[in-house]
Amino acid sequence: MIQPGSWLGILGGGQLGRMFTQAAQSMGYRVAVLDPDPSSPGGRISDRHLINQYDDVAGLEELAKISSAVTTEFENVPADSLRFLSDLLPVSPQAEAVEVAQDRIREKTFLNKNEFRVAPYAVFNDADSISHPTQGLVFPGLLKVSRFGYDGKGQLLVNNVVELKRGFEKFGSVPCVFEQFLPLEAEVSVIIARNQKGDTAVFPVAENQHHNGILDITIAPARVANNIVSEAKQMALSLAEVLQYQGILCVEFFVLSDGSLVINEIAPRPHNSGHYTMEACSVSQFEQQVRVTSGLPLIEPRQHLPAIMINLLGDLWENGEPDWNRILKDDRVRLHLYGKDEARPGRKMGHLTIVDFDLDQAITLSEEIKTLLEQK
Repeated sequence: MIQPGSWLGILGGGQLGRMFTQAAQSMGYRVAVLDPDPSSPGGRISDRHLINQYDDVAGLEELAKISSAVTTEFENVPADSLRFLSDLLPVSPQAEAVEVAQDRIREKTFLNKNEFRVAPYAVFNDADSISHPTQGLVFPGLLKVSRFGYDGKGQLLVNNVVELKRGFEKFGSVPCVFEQFLPLEAEVSVIIARNQKGDTAVFPVAENQHHNGILDITIAPARVANNIVSEAKQMALSLAEVLQYQGILCVEFFVLSDGSLVINEIAPRPHNSGHYTMEACSVSQFEQQVRVTSGLPLIEPRQHLPAIMINLLGDLWENGEPDWNRILKDDRVRLHLYGKDEARPGRKMGHLTIVDFDLDQAITLSEEIKTLLEQK
């Protein structure tokens, strides 16, 4: 176990890195953040900010020299950097798991091979494969770039082969995945923690609603049948076991109209849909990440209150700072801003968490708050 007072390192200083840093510091750890952005939200509050690229050997060596263990805030760090660090100190998640999650083609292949159900899909690696698609495509569906797509970026609705080809060209003819639309009842996610010993802890299943490909609100607990909750948790645990995963893992699911579950994607890190855990659970996803990284015992998450998480995008700042006075007068509402310099449309600037003894009341309040935010 790495004692509080020691140094923990993290690759990435965005909002997830910032909230990890806050959780670690509250437990007495000092945190070194490696992020090339001098103004990164996590770097700003860290005890040491290394302004280096993620593949810069000198920066990685310095991070390893400072830290007793290292984690990451997002999946698009080079897997080779994680391998390099793992020769020097404990690293979670491991490079092999991150490699699977950072490439949609590799992710789909892995899930299929290990008999986890996914939406019907087709892979297009180059111009030749897209010129004569013969993979039994059923439209409509989403065309997604295989790497570096997130929050609605790098994906496009396509309704026929012509739109498919145009979309592939629009994305620069990089490797892509086409995913067939399925009849959805809901979208849910499960966040689990798994440590080096194989111990696991599972957070409540959350229900997610998206707008323009970006998470809009999370409702916890999810309003789905108990058998779906149990199956989603078990599938997430099974996936973590197959991956021999270490760290925080989010598994996103489609709940189909017949009640069956399909894995949408996996994220080897804390997740936007888990932010509600900071107010509503016995342990947050970020403290749990600190516990995995440091070797402290995991805590079994218990949800004290129903909760709603509302994402705050840069669009809300179009006419200046939102009127927080109107939003924060209710003691059921908590505000988290991420310390980003510039508000841009679609950029995650913060989130609100609403807790209430009654889930319906929390939902009603969230709707009222969203209306107030849109009035500005």
